Amino acid sequence: MELKGITKRFPGVVANHDIDITVRRGIVHALVGENGAGKSTLMKILYGMQKPDEGTIAVDGEQVSFSNPGDAIVRGIGMVHQHFMLADNLTVLENVVLGSEKLYGIGTKARAKITEISDAYGLNVRPDVLVEDLGVADRQRVEILKVLYRGARTLILDEPTAVLVPQEVDALFDNLRELKAEGLTVIFISHKLGEVLSVADEITVIRRGTTVGTADPKTITTKQLAELMVGSELPSPETRESTVTDVPMLQVDGLKLTAPDQDGVERTVLDDIALTIHKGEVLGIAGVEGNGQAELVEAIMGMRAPDAGVLTLDGRDISRTPTRKRREDGIGYIPEDRHRHGLLLEAPLWENRILGHVTEKPNSKGALLDPAAARRDTERIVAEYDVRTPGIDVTAASLSGGNQQKLIVGREMSHQPKLLIAAHPTRGVDVGAQAQIWDQIREARREGLAVLLISADLDELIGLSDCLRVMFRGRLVADADPATITPEELGSAMTGASSGHLEHAAAGAVTGTARDTAVSDTASDTAGGED
Repeated sequence: MELKGITKRFPGVVANHDIDITVRRGIVHALVGENGAGKSTLMKILYGMQKPDEGTIAVDGEQVSFSNPGDAIVRGIGMVHQHFMLADNLTVLENVVLGSEKLYGIGTKARAKITEISDAYGLNVRPDVLVEDLGVADRQRVEILKVLYRGARTLILDEPTAVLVPQEVDALFDNLRELKAEGLTVIFISHKLGEVLSVADEITVIRRGTTVGTADPKTITTKQLAELMVGSELPSPETRESTVTDVPMLQVDGLKLTAPDQDGVERTVLDDIALTIHKGEVLGIAGVEGNGQAELVEAIMGMRAPDAGVLTLDGRDISRTPTRKRREDGIGYIPEDRHRHGLLLEAPLWENRILGHVTEKPNSKGALLDPAAARRDTERIVAEYDVRTPGIDVTAASLSGGNQQKLIVGREMSHQPKLLIAAHPTRGVDVGAQAQIWDQIREARREGLAVLLISADLDELIGLSDCLRVMFRGRLVADADPATITPEELGSAMTGASSGHLEHAAAGAVTGTARDTAVSDTASDTAGGED
């Protein structure tokens, strides 16, 4: 494929300017760039979701013009989005054939084709399983199978490793190598530069909407690639000094939560959770998505009513306190899903700035909203957190995912919370923004902020945390010392396998500990290993 002179303008911003990219058949071609660099816009143009204002696209030497994704699919181009587009209440087969019933029907022939593709590319996908019963890595393979089922020979993967543990990343890369061996082409978008270097054959770098260069992954280092991408060195999340005090900020005791499954049967999603986070402490929760982390966050925020348990914030029982009061009492919240719980996408940035903080300064003056002050503070956040936007009156939907994330982080940190619930705080942001968010968390931690950190980036989780807990099937099953554990060992524990540098979590009794607390180095099975 050849993209030449691609330019795309939106009101107040030029997303792509004279971009040139050539992608050879049968390789993994990585596309990297900072937030707002124009990567997503460019791929939406290639996939027919948007039309360029200028420039041409050629596939196999033939110039093409796509009016919609259907046109791109006909030419063998498929896209797997960062936010999966699957119906949880349907089976794998039903999700795959949805909209493509004319290809192989909806029964035996379709099931045979799905099995054939799955076996051919090592995807290990079972057609009759409900999607809601699948983990995140399996869902991703279903998305890949969907585009292969439609005949795609070129796959666009947008941040495919954002929510995967190291073992799942390795499995995905094995899948990509299998696809490449069969002559397929993969366009790989990622902010994780180490992964880019390990899987890509060629790299194109975009900065501020234009192509700034290409790189050979065999010769360039992550440091050099980061400098080419954002003009700065690759940041590290490592926190060297301990700021943990002996003053508890959040205490969770005996927390239990049940929820109905697809058959309406109540099942346990949180089982006797007990933890303590002290002032100046970052407690990291490691776990494959779907093991109860989201429910734990929602219970702490008051978005779910637990069946049992006591929540204490700064010495006061908040077990029955509504969400709004918990926010007013000093809980900051960076949600896992910024579109669902973090932003009003069709509202302007200054209105998104006041979400969750309507009654707090500078957003209000007495009992009345103060729009002028809120607008001024939004401009401050945009400047301090480098939110790339033409102005504060544009909608949140007009920002790239990374810039949306920076706006949320700036909003939450601006109110100097006592406790910060940070679920994947740097998901989808570039290395420069990642470093800034890490610095903000570290600085607030030094001033006494307590943080509950949930992240799929294990380097981030290990680097920022003073104490690590492993969550598996709704239980805290093991503790780890961030000073000694490796991402590979932590990933093994998250999947229920045994690992060194871990110790069992005593049921209902273990609390957060400082980074320098001794943790047994003796290898032991996690409690989930027998399941």
